[in-house]
Amino acid sequence: MPSEKKKVSVRKLILDYILITIGVLLYTFSWQAFVVPTGISGGGLVGLCTVLNYATGIPIPVFFGTINAALLVIGTIVLGRGFGFKTIYSIILSTIFFAILPNIQWIYDIGMNTIPVDSPQASLRYLVNPIIGGFLCAAGIALIFKRNGSTGGTDILALIINKYKDISPGRVFMYSDFCIVASIILLPDKHLSDVIFGYIFTIAFSYMVDLILTGSTQSVQVIIFSQKYQEVADELMYEQNRGVTALDSVGWYSKQQGKVLIVVSRKHQLKEITQAVKEVDPKAFISVSNVSAVYGLGFAQIKGSQKKKSQENRLKRLLKWIDS
Repeated sequence: MPSEKKKVSVRKLILDYILITIGVLLYTFSWQAFVVPTGISGGGLVGLCTVLNYATGIPIPVFFGTINAALLVIGTIVLGRGFGFKTIYSIILSTIFFAILPNIQWIYDIGMNTIPVDSPQASLRYLVNPIIGGFLCAAGIALIFKRNGSTGGTDILALIINKYKDISPGRVFMYSDFCIVASIILLPDKHLSDVIFGYIFTIAFSYMVDLILTGSTQSVQVIIFSQKYQEVADELMYEQNRGVTALDSVGWYSKQQGKVLIVVSRKHQLKEITQAVKEVDPKAFISVSNVSAVYGLGFAQIKGSQKKKSQENRLKRLLKWIDS
């Protein structure tokens, strides 16, 4: 048994690094193919280091290495040693790919050829490239995140914040990148259009990161109005294994009393629920609404609550010891 577990662990570790490598390649490819050829700037640590370089004259690698080193130490302490090793691997690999990919001409040509230069719609390249680049960049980052890795910079910051606060990584990226991209307007030879297209890239990137990382955990609240509420509730509970809450209701027009059923489920389970309801009662009325967060059994747990509770218990024991 121990040897089998060790084999599984080794296979999982190898798979992690393979997927991280693919994610890093996709991430760096998106920048070199769709962002750099257009001449726009995005956010992240690289963007911040560029702004600091123009402001102080200190080389970008100095800022990049110093900030990343500090964030790596904090990330390793907060998120674990495995996170640190995978992140170091991702940062080194990203650096190598960023050095190699610009020398491959066809990668540069991809971004330049999305719309021919002599086309009347050539200016649309500045709109198309940030969107495509943002989506591909997010796909690469999300793949790295799913294997507990990171390319450094604001990625580490996003994971640290997400561990203690219910703020999605995409939102952390958007807030930090908003400030970084806005500061580009202060740099020489940059215009408002560069800021606008930088924001387009940032929005596309943040949206896709959230969609990939939290798409499977998004939840919905389903409210079911049916005269066959008992049969519907039994079908959902015993056949679909869904929790059901029944509330008293009165149809104000008919003055007829009944029950309203409430079900909370993952978004990908919605189709199964609605089909089950319609099979029992084709005349049922179903209302579906997205919910921002669901806490409890089978869903997310409130972060930080256990730590706070343990601190309160220690304080109570200390006060009891003092009183005694």
